[in-house]
Amino acid sequence: MSDKNTHFGYQTVAESEKAGKVAQVFHSVAERYDVMNDLMSAGLHRVWKHFTIGRAAVRPGMKVLDIAGGTGDLARAFARQAGATGEVWLTDINSSMLTVGRDRLLDEGVLTPAAVCDAEFLPFPDNYFDRVSVAFGLRNMTHKDRALAEMARVLKPGGKLLVLEFSKIAKPLAPAYDWYSFKVLPWLGKKVAGDADSYRYLAESIRMHPDQETLKGMLTQAGLERVQYFNLSAGLTALHEGVKLS
Repeated sequence: MSDKNTHFGYQTVAESEKAGKVAQVFHSVAERYDVMNDLMSAGLHRVWKHFTIGRAAVRPGMKVLDIAGGTGDLARAFARQAGATGEVWLTDINSSMLTVGRDRLLDEGVLTPAAVCDAEFLPFPDNYFDRVSVAFGLRNMTHKDRALAEMARVLKPGGKLLVLEFSKIAKPLAPAYDWYSFKVLPWLGKKVAGDADSYRYLAESIRMHPDQETLKGMLTQAGLERVQYFNLSAGLTALHEGVKLS
């Protein structure tokens, strides 16, 4: 049986190879990930995440799943909001990223469960979480529709999914953004993280990700309702959210 093909940035690869290639990228950049995020976005990623945390409106006692949580920015905030009676899981498919995030939270006195898991096969029961979040991780998943369906499955009725991701920037800004992405970003990656190729892939993966309206439709297809999105920084990123009503 032949393997289907998918995208790894601008390359076409077998579906069975993509997860391994993405893993190599994040194993490579894990230690310098936060520094590079600040440099790449001029600190804006913190504003985007702050907006997402506000829209999540986590309350004491809630159960929250942060997927592709990496270095733990969202999980930290959610754990503090959910409090001692809540349950916040930090998960990532990449063990290097998860280790950095788990250790960072422990150093800050935030005790929360952490697990390596694949978003396409979540090891949690149906109707379990009040909130599910994924920030800058969906575009790296091989089967985005399957991952979104899993996220919807583990949400309780009335629960909310939040997807923060790079998106399609406003047209007048596109030429400058392309120049930055394919000239400056790999150069930064080489100088700061010692890895130009991984950051070239990250730029390409953004271009291959569904635009705002397409992703909105994918959340609806996954069974979510009241789906909407908020363009942030002229569409450089977008926060999509949807509610599981039943």
